[in-house]
Amino acid sequence: MPDFDKLTAACTTARGLAMDAIRAAKSGHLGLPLGSTEIAAAIFGDLLRHDPADPNWIGRDRFVLSAGHGSMLLYGWLHLCGYPLSLEDLKQFRQWQSKTPGHPEFHHTAGVEATTGPLGQGVGNAVGHAIAAKKMAADYDPALFAQHIWCLAGDGCMQEGIASEACALAGHLKLDNLILIYDDNKVTLDAMAKASQDEDTGKRMEAYGFEVIRVEHGNDVREVHAALAKAKASTSGKPRFVDVKTLIGKSIAEVAGTQKAHGEAGVKFVDEARAKLGLPAETFFVSDEVRTFFAARKAELGKAHAEWNAPYEAWRSAQPAKAQALDAALARAVPADLSAKIPTFAADTKIATRKASQAVVQAVAAAVPSMFGASADLYGSTLNYIEGGDDFTAENRSGRNLRIGIREHAMGAMMNGICYHGGYRPQGATFLTFADYERPAIRLASLSNLPVIFVFTHDSVGVGEDGPTHQPVETVMGLRVIPHLDVIRPADPEETAGAWMAALERTSGPTALALTRQSVPLLPGDATLKREGVHRGGYVLVPETGALQTILMASGSEVQHAVEAAKTLGAGVRVVSMPCWERFDRQSQAYRDQVLPPSCSRRVSIEAGVTMGWERYVGLRGAHIGIDTFGASAPGNVVMEKYGITAAHVVEVAKALG
Repeated sequence: MPDFDKLTAACTTARGLAMDAIRAAKSGHLGLPLGSTEIAAAIFGDLLRHDPADPNWIGRDRFVLSAGHGSMLLYGWLHLCGYPLSLEDLKQFRQWQSKTPGHPEFHHTAGVEATTGPLGQGVGNAVGHAIAAKKMAADYDPALFAQHIWCLAGDGCMQEGIASEACALAGHLKLDNLILIYDDNKVTLDAMAKASQDEDTGKRMEAYGFEVIRVEHGNDVREVHAALAKAKASTSGKPRFVDVKTLIGKSIAEVAGTQKAHGEAGVKFVDEARAKLGLPAETFFVSDEVRTFFAARKAELGKAHAEWNAPYEAWRSAQPAKAQALDAALARAVPADLSAKIPTFAADTKIATRKASQAVVQAVAAAVPSMFGASADLYGSTLNYIEGGDDFTAENRSGRNLRIGIREHAMGAMMNGICYHGGYRPQGATFLTFADYERPAIRLASLSNLPVIFVFTHDSVGVGEDGPTHQPVETVMGLRVIPHLDVIRPADPEETAGAWMAALERTSGPTALALTRQSVPLLPGDATLKREGVHRGGYVLVPETGALQTILMASGSEVQHAVEAAKTLGAGVRVVSMPCWERFDRQSQAYRDQVLPPSCSRRVSIEAGVTMGWERYVGLRGAHIGIDTFGASAPGNVVMEKYGITAAHVVEVAKALG
């Protein structure tokens, strides 16, 4: 058992650090750091398997603060534990380029296991962490990777629909390595929680398949520790939900237990509160007693890590093939000859790019064993199932395919969590029109530089009869505006191969693939030209004959119309395929000018979606062919024709340029 007197002293210290940092910043959320301190004390002071001297140790447990607005709780305890986060870093809370931003950011601060803040996302991330940990244990060694995933969530997290989606799947999958802690303080930002909820959240979680443990006195460190220790030791075979009743804003009597404690309203009472806690006038104070306790704790954790290393090294010696596979997976390595491992397509191929993707997925999954697939109840349509990989289930943790159910938002957050954990390259799919259900998770993947692959099919009005509800005219452009997200819309099967190669070889951020439902022909040009062209984002697919007069540029299924129009228009017409704007924009100015010479201002863009954005490439004298309205229900070819997405219309518009 830990020394509870020392942990109590640490709680006082952590509260003081939170008060001081938020007052100094004149910004932040006091409520959770003050109210949940005993939870953090039990976790960081005893129960969490980690090593502050090696924050990236692969055998560690993970702690995700889903209620990321309470970031000073996490920063304070990381500092006390001995992570590379100094008192000066705490003093720079919420300041320019500090290690302590307003909400925790992955890769930015050692010990932060997920970028959180948008409520509920961290719950989905934690479920993804738990899936990855279970799979790693099954694929490599169950003893070495017997990890626990801890997650602290608040009322706001549990109200968000994404938490319900993720928890329902966690219960179904029996993720018994997941411990979800509910900071049950009965307060939301705007009002007391009773203004918007009456439910017994614990009973809801029981219905999902969680073991529920209740803590009535959440600011009693002994009671909290006992409950969390029970959760950690449980053999129920279920994920645990620990409902901890806490007092938000504890130690600042003027706001404690009310919605006023949520933000910085209590700051003006900090001096009195600190004095009542017995803290000295010196701000950012950490006593020698607390320093000594955590120095000893850090040494114990380092020793435990060293003890773990012995069987780990023995396992590596006994299982060299598995060890090599793990190293490659953790490094997100991709074979240098990946293109050679993907068969080329026959010249007469005419299939949907989603169908071409199906073939490519099998090849790249064989070449990259760490690829892990998911689909929101649409494997039969999105065609991203890894054949022979089986399903990841409660009974089979080695499966390479995850059936998410109709839970797009949670799918995005869980894929992010799998990527945060490391060891697997997640790719998950749904229809493009549902990308907005997933968008907050896509945005966070981009912010966190996670190399998640978001697969979207049924990418335009070519969907046809399903009509405007399922025809994503604005969605590709909407994804393109997200910073650090590569959006690839391949034109034919070979570009589809290039798209998967580009997505897998990119380890600095996420990629979204937009694939067709309708068939497209194999376009002119060899496989190398098109696969490498996708890597560059844009390239000359059909060069002009004679002097350059007109450039036709397009993406996806509309490139075929540009090719056909060029045949009719004759000499001087160049066709440029633009599968990925973001990749094209990263090329040198010389290359971009080579593809789109500034001297040629007669340009036409063709894309079956909104035209806004194409002006960056078309310029002032050019023309746009697209769909600046919603689609319609009719056969796909009819809808395309009615909206002018045809070769004939391209010819007409190009000639009208004069």
